[in-house]
Amino acid sequence: MNNLNAAYSSLSTRRRYEVWFIRLGLADGEGAWWFRYLLMNPARGGCCLEPRGMPVQIWATWFPREGEPRTFIQGFPLQGLDFTPPSQVPFHFRIGKNAIGENSCCGALDVDGHAISWELQYRSTFGVTLSDKGWIGFSRTPHSDAVFSGHVTLDGHTFSREPLGFGVQGHNCGYRHRNSWTWAHAHFASDERRPSTFEALMYDMPFGLFFRKSVLWHEGQQFIFRNQRQVKRDRENLLWEFRCESGDGVELKAEFDGRGTNVHRLPYVKTNCRGTLDVANNSLARARLSLKWPNKSQQELETAVGAVLEMGGR
Repeated sequence: MNNLNAAYSSLSTRRRYEVWFIRLGLADGEGAWWFRYLLMNPARGGCCLEPRGMPVQIWATWFPREGEPRTFIQGFPLQGLDFTPPSQVPFHFRIGKNAIGENSCCGALDVDGHAISWELQYRSTFGVTLSDKGWIGFSRTPHSDAVFSGHVTLDGHTFSREPLGFGVQGHNCGYRHRNSWTWAHAHFASDERRPSTFEALMYDMPFGLFFRKSVLWHEGQQFIFRNQRQVKRDRENLLWEFRCESGDGVELKAEFDGRGTNVHRLPYVKTNCRGTLDVANNSLARARLSLKWPNKSQQELETAVGAVLEMGGR
């Protein structure tokens, strides 16, 4: 068992956010779901009594293929949280009827007259640590090529089939959110071969520097790219393009397109409790990879709805 989901925070932590999340694209193309299990400033009691400032939060966002996304957030006090201590496995996080573990999650929210519930199981063949800066923060992906089964129900309408969908389960943590970040993940399905996934992260660091890393999982092999050369980053229209090469000679051009009615903008509460950060997310984004292999052969991977693109801060 890997430890990519193992908690970093303890309940005595005063300033830190830690989140376990799911991006699930439905197999029938009807839409996508985004679930977040968030722990923030537990020893401080979060930031305020507003749901996005509570120390324990459960988020559910529905991205319909046609129409605008909707987010439902329910906050909880720390009392009642059943939470695995730091570094211990198997990991679990439970509050009320909401829980996430190593290979499954569930939830039941009643927010503003809407009822949302879900029960999911997931499996994968690949996980990776994208960034690890110790106490400053990390970005881990326990399930990069996740296949989901189970069901989700929104106001009496149930999404259920086998498999239910595809996507990613991630785990992020930080003393604070970065001032600026861009993150993307794409799942490329294939009838002939096993699916491929691609994940990319860029964020600001001190002294004007930036962290950049991308990971491709393709035909059972991992390719790491660290030298992103940005072509375009359009936060208003949610577009991101860059080029990079791996250490073993693979050249790659990545294009993520999050334009359209599926863009969702939501403020994230800062861990110092002084205001919010604007975050834009499209969990039904388009993605295209153009690959040039060391033997000079070329290949394109493309998905119309299987990607997620997120930009935060500046």
